[in-house]
This record gives sequence, C-alpha cells and structure tokens, in this order.
Amino acid sequence: MTEVRPTGRIEHVNLTVTDPERSAALFEKLLGWNIRWQGPAMNGGHTIHVGEENTYLALYTDRQDHAGQTKGRPLNHVGLLVDDLDAAEAVVKAHGFEPWGHDDYEPGRRFYFFDWDGIEFEVVSYA
Repeated sequence: MTEVRPTGRIEHVNLTVTDPERSAALFEKLLGWNIRWQGPAMNGGHTIHVGEENTYLALYTDRQDHAGQTKGRPLNHVGLLVDDLDAAEAVVKAHGFEPWGHDDYEPGRRFYFFDWDGIEFEVVSYA
C-alpha cells in the first residue's frame, strides 16, 4: 500500500515588531513585496501582511512590552531568498543595519542582519 503524504510550504510567519509600517517598508524594498492586508489585531494591536501571492510576513504590534524576548528563543532566524545578494545587502545597509556572517558555500551565498527589534534574518542567493 502506498503511503499518502501531504505536501505543503510555509504560508506566513507572524513576527512581533515595534513598528509594522517601518518593517513592511524594509521588506517591500528588500524583496519587492507588497502589502497584502493591514488592520486591527488582538490586544489592541495592528498587523500588516507584506509578501507575495502565496507567502508573507505578518508584522504584528500590540501594547504589551516585549523587551524581555531573547534572540533565538524560540526563533533563530528567518531565511529570505533573493536573486541579487549584493543589491539586497545595499538595501539592508541603506536601512542602517550592519550585515554580518557573509559566507559562500553550496548551495549559495548568504549574509545575516538583525532588524530594529533584534530579529535575525538570513539573506541567501542561489544565483
């Protein structure tokens, strides 16, 4: 008997940020994404969905203090795929971030950066 296995992909990742508009603007420039939806969210918050047709980041903020969050607990980083790593790095620098961890190994080149909220992103290109 053949095993039936579902297939899937990540549809969205929900991140708590201090300024969803600022974060959305970064991803629009870095990835060519658009705002898909925005509106009120739980706990008196606001959410912006920025992405493409099938995937997006939900950028959420509320009135709670999230200062106690620690990098890597539970999220280590979010990987972003780009077609031009050098152009992506220029966008990251233009937003005031310092890229680090540059590496070039199979299957592609990459670097990392922390955003305003201490969220780590890995930017990779297989081009």
